[in-house]
Amino acid sequence: MKKFAFIFLRFASLLLAISVISFFMVIKAPIDPLAAYIGTNSTISQEAKEQIIEYWGLDDPPMERLFTWAGNTIRGDLGESIVYQQPVATVIKERFQYSLALMLFAWTFSGILGFLLGVAAAVYHDTLFDQCIKTLCLVFQSSPTFWVGLLMLSIFAVKLGWFPIGLAAPMGKLASEVTLWERIYHLVLPGITLGILGVGKMALYTRQKLLEISNSDFILYARARGENTWQILWRHGFRNIALPAITVQFTSFSELFGGIALAESVFSYPGIGSAVTAAGMGGDVPLLLGIAIFSACFVFVGNLVANILYGIMDPRIISPK
Repeated sequence: MKKFAFIFLRFASLLLAISVISFFMVIKAPIDPLAAYIGTNSTISQEAKEQIIEYWGLDDPPMERLFTWAGNTIRGDLGESIVYQQPVATVIKERFQYSLALMLFAWTFSGILGFLLGVAAAVYHDTLFDQCIKTLCLVFQSSPTFWVGLLMLSIFAVKLGWFPIGLAAPMGKLASEVTLWERIYHLVLPGITLGILGVGKMALYTRQKLLEISNSDFILYARARGENTWQILWRHGFRNIALPAITVQFTSFSELFGGIALAESVFSYPGIGSAVTAAGMGGDVPLLLGIAIFSACFVFVGNLVANILYGIMDPRIISPK
């Protein structure tokens, strides 16, 4: 019971800190929400501008705006988005559906490819093939998301024409007319771009884990019985590295969420990351704060699930106290 109370206390303090820091960072940003809302070349009257300022509470003291927003948030009202003219909760719900599909695609892609590369590197360790895979993993981990996205666009969408340039569905089609294949087709390039971030981590972990297992006593006994490398890998290796690899892969969800804004911006993908960009450019304080709170909850829950899975897969991680 004390453990759950401690987790709840950490979660509450995290939300409080993120709320306060995010609020003051947003309102101190050099973007004028009124100019972003009506446009720099707007010809509306001063009286209309004052009405807009009063409606959105842009002229209220910062602390008053903070406490008003906090009180409404506690009651479940995240406010109304200035950019999208919709409730913040509605915008987050609609946009997160696209982002979740993108993250699941990237998560699956990085997990499968990273696992296979790690196994191949372990089987052919200390060879040129192993060195190439390790170098490739380091390149993947150090490559900026926006650079990878632009590279993928220029090669596979512009030059080769294999995939669409962006968006989540074909232009000119109603949402009800878009097929599942068309959505997957538009998901491939941004999904691979986002998934490349996690390939290196999974590959290097799988390689190291498999090398450790290959030096264990039961592997030596299997070799003594005449089993070849691929028989040992199939009968013993996969069984011992698959579950720990899946557990490690769960920790990458927070990393994927952190890089989703850049990937979605490059491909004009209508997810929560592009909503962050639009809200930031438009000085949309309610939406930015709502997404900040939602992101904190998502990452906290993801890390908590990963830690629980760590304990289940390897009880040694759990303290004996």
